Amino acid sequence: MNMIENLNIPSSKGQRIVIVGGGFAGLNIAKGLLSSTAQIVLLDRFNFHTFQPLLYQAATSALPSDSVAYPFREILSKSNSFYYRWAEVQDVAVSSKKLLTSEGDLSYDILILATGTEVNYFGNKDIEKNALVMKSLPQAIKIRQTILSNFEKADRCDTIEDKKALLNFCLAGGGPTGVELSGALAEMKSEIFPRDYPHLDTSLMEINLFDGSDRLLSSMSDHAGKKAQEALEKLGVKIHLNVEVTGYDGVRLKTSEDKTYETKSFIWAAGVVGNPFSGIPETSIGAGKRYIVDEFNAILGCESVYAIGDIALMKTSSFPEGHPQVAQPAIQQGKTLAKNLKLKMKGKAMKAFSYFDKGSMAVIGRNRAVADIRKFKFSGFFAWLLWTVIHLFFLAGFRNRIIVFFSWMYNYINGDKATRLIIAEAERNKAKT
Repeated sequence: MNMIENLNIPSSKGQRIVIVGGGFAGLNIAKGLLSSTAQIVLLDRFNFHTFQPLLYQAATSALPSDSVAYPFREILSKSNSFYYRWAEVQDVAVSSKKLLTSEGDLSYDILILATGTEVNYFGNKDIEKNALVMKSLPQAIKIRQTILSNFEKADRCDTIEDKKALLNFCLAGGGPTGVELSGALAEMKSEIFPRDYPHLDTSLMEINLFDGSDRLLSSMSDHAGKKAQEALEKLGVKIHLNVEVTGYDGVRLKTSEDKTYETKSFIWAAGVVGNPFSGIPETSIGAGKRYIVDEFNAILGCESVYAIGDIALMKTSSFPEGHPQVAQPAIQQGKTLAKNLKLKMKGKAMKAFSYFDKGSMAVIGRNRAVADIRKFKFSGFFAWLLWTVIHLFFLAGFRNRIIVFFSWMYNYINGDKATRLIIAEAERNKAKT
């Protein structure tokens, strides 16, 4: 494979600012810098931005997969100084200001690392090998394929034991991802699968949610955790608190209670961790393998290198362990750093980042959600409506908003999820065995 020097990006009279990662942080700093005099280069292993808060709906057939993704080139096409390259960054050489990528090397004047986090398996190799995860769109699609193909297999199984194993969906992690996926699966059990599989006893389907703490949604209020648990239990989800999943071989799930569960579907949503580049000094990496940054998001001990979003560890008096690894800090850091870099180019002083906490939300199902908005705690229909409006507003692209809005309206009125398609050839072939 021929490596391309500077990825065929022309030289520029202004500074070259390279952004690694096109999540909420990377996308917002890119948009904020388009009006600057710098050349902006965005690198990502996908050619689209993923709206991660709605991945669970792509995974559970509520939304078409392309409605939660939007091409970078479409979003940032209005500037002639913007360049996107489809590449995976392998390392960074800080001393020579150069990135090493799967497609060649790229020099930079300013580097922004917005790589987010990866799944934390806590060293459990069996879980890493056999569990499903949901950090990217392909992974969400794989979960959807697994859910639907398991029902197809269960519909032709001879034994109750085999049916139960295929229809037992287990999840580890009682945060927003685990809660939202559990609620969506429960709605499919009550509203979708009995219609689709009239000859299958869908009451055999189980949803087991495990969490090692004493309540759900530990990052939110006690009120939110309690209401989420009540809503899930009403939907038929079996919740196991103070229970950790200790192993999974693809068939049997083991827990800290010394119990085993027969399941062909296990989703791991129990934690994330940073994946720092080896070229960044170890002294610049803190808890959770996040880059230690100052109040301007500059990485400790690295000249002209910044980190924003989930991968950045900025300790303040209000957030001594760093900001929460959710969308809002990433969005705000991206916007603030864009403004600061434009100030710096003009020879003006940069302003310290200050996080404005807009609250946290999680949806459990139709008319069911929880929300912590500063001092106010909401649950039920109002929280669900608030969640719906906010997520629709922040979704990238007018087309996506239209598709999502009408999909939600259709789902709400009909109790249906229209994208129940098994499209992977591999899944069809497996079903023959």
